[in-house]
Amino acid sequence: MAKVTFNNKNNEFYNSLKAKVNTYFQEKKIDKTGDWRLYHKAWVLLIGALALYLVLLNVSMPAYLSLILCATLGFVMASIGFNVMHDACHGSFSKNETLNTIMGYTLNILGGNSYIWKQKHNIIHHTYTNVDGIDDDIAKSPVIRQCYTQKWVPAHKVQHLYLPLIYAITSIAWAFIMDFQKYFSGKIYTTERWKMDWKEHAIFWAGKVYFAIVYMAIPVYCVGFSSWLIGFLVMHITMGFTLAIVFQLAHVVEGAHFVEAYNHDLHVEDSWAKHEVVTTANFAPTNKIINWYVGGLNYQIEHHLFPKVSHIHYPAISKFVKESCAEYNIPYNEFPTMWSAVKSHFKMMKEFGQNQFQPA
Repeated sequence: MAKVTFNNKNNEFYNSLKAKVNTYFQEKKIDKTGDWRLYHKAWVLLIGALALYLVLLNVSMPAYLSLILCATLGFVMASIGFNVMHDACHGSFSKNETLNTIMGYTLNILGGNSYIWKQKHNIIHHTYTNVDGIDDDIAKSPVIRQCYTQKWVPAHKVQHLYLPLIYAITSIAWAFIMDFQKYFSGKIYTTERWKMDWKEHAIFWAGKVYFAIVYMAIPVYCVGFSSWLIGFLVMHITMGFTLAIVFQLAHVVEGAHFVEAYNHDLHVEDSWAKHEVVTTANFAPTNKIINWYVGGLNYQIEHHLFPKVSHIHYPAISKFVKESCAEYNIPYNEFPTMWSAVKSHFKMMKEFGQNQFQPA
């Protein structure tokens, strides 16, 4: 992997911002981790998902209603990922690290693996955001091109048209392909994967067996193969598209910066904190429904600067981030609505696909 360094000698922006945020929590006398709001949300989502699963297996209903409930289950499962797993794997769900670990396993229940995720997301993505050649979230692919420094192929000309299909299979590919690729290759894109002890190996395989039993074997036994297959695909298409589009709105939109580090060391002139701001974007900051559902991921700038702070605090601390960005003349990229961010994302993906420009 290429070595990437940041110019952190002048870190006045981040030091000043951290002081403001720390003062806020001290004056309010509250913890930076989750509180009753997050725990209540977690119970609502987890119990809701279990209830939908049991109803689908045990209650006879018209096919159209069954498909609606399958899609709803996928929608709820995506929200569990946004709210419960995401905070827990960052260590911001609770002050209790054991509880964070346990709630992080909700990712394993959804079909992924929390151990691999923590390196892929917490370490690689959060350190090297939009660094082409290292950040696995924008890994080069013959299917989609997510920045100008990636190789262009003719299929990219129409990628903005088939993107929804790619996004729809995200969770299926994650559960059946990408985790296994990282597990057996020992790499996460270009980075050596953390070594796994016997416990992590056991957890990995137990999670995959659980997924096969709970989402495949039991439903096939209860409702039959064809009904299971249709419902399974509807659930995963809903979950996969929802996960993909929300995460893409954070970094692949107008205004977000990219840098390239293919097979060569790179020194980024910006400090790490400034790099996180200019490579990231917020959306729908005043929409309380979206904020609740996506677990504060619409405040992605705040999340990247303070990943150990629970998402329930992002609306409150965003004013300090905006204030500091204005003070230090750092662009704060924000879209007023989710729809405006979605349009911006597809506009950029169309541009990346139809403009073959590649810097020398």
